[in-house]
Amino acid sequence: MSEIDFGQVANSYARSREDIPVTLMESLQLRNIFFDGKTIADLGSGTGVLARKMAMRKANVVGIEPSQGLINQAVLLNQMKNFNIPYQLGTAEATGLEDSQFDIVTVMRAWHWFDRAKAIQEIKRILKAKGTLIIIDSGFLSGPAVVEKTLKVIGKFVVGGLTPAGSKADSKMRINGFPVEWFEEWKKEGFEIRDFYKLNYSVTFSKEEWVERVESTSWLAGLDESVRKEPLKELTDSLSADESFEVPHDCNVCILRLV
Repeated sequence: MSEIDFGQVANSYARSREDIPVTLMESLQLRNIFFDGKTIADLGSGTGVLARKMAMRKANVVGIEPSQGLINQAVLLNQMKNFNIPYQLGTAEATGLEDSQFDIVTVMRAWHWFDRAKAIQEIKRILKAKGTLIIIDSGFLSGPAVVEKTLKVIGKFVVGGLTPAGSKADSKMRINGFPVEWFEEWKKEGFEIRDFYKLNYSVTFSKEEWVERVESTSWLAGLDESVRKEPLKELTDSLSADESFEVPHDCNVCILRLV
């Protein structure tokens, strides 16, 4: 995993990263991905937003997350929302899970932080024969005035500029946000692409919610707290107190099968 510790912004992350499109789970079901009774490992599970969606559909989910701060938030959300999902401290490269026990492995908003070669081997180890790997990414899109203002403000404080997150920064070409080299890596390691698609959706934020969402980005999560406060204050001061913002997002999903 990257050295960025999202646990530094765990509170903001928990409050602002519930923005999975409502159509995601239905889109998977339409593609014959069913969760009832399946054993699932959710790698880089964060505060458990995807794990809870799958548990609601009667999956047996375990979350693997390297940040204790995010696990703590996931446990609190378990209690608040009446879930009993286990979360374990671990990484995608070393999950600590048993061999060949999982029907499905999921990764949401995290593949670009992994050591991909090691993660793929670990996933192959824990998956059952012909198991399924689902890689999901999502985020807000540029264009709206509030997003452009935000990028201008935080860009002044991020050394090296607002580059794509994690290994996406090293890629010269991407398809729906996924670096093209990922597809070759998956194919080489025996994963067949069953589907790859995009969902578009919008999220409405209050001023406070938007600032929290910005704080949870990798650009700011990697800054020391004292430095992080400066762009957040400048952004807060630049937005009207009673404003709300409808921000377009996209969600990209790749379904792979181990062959």
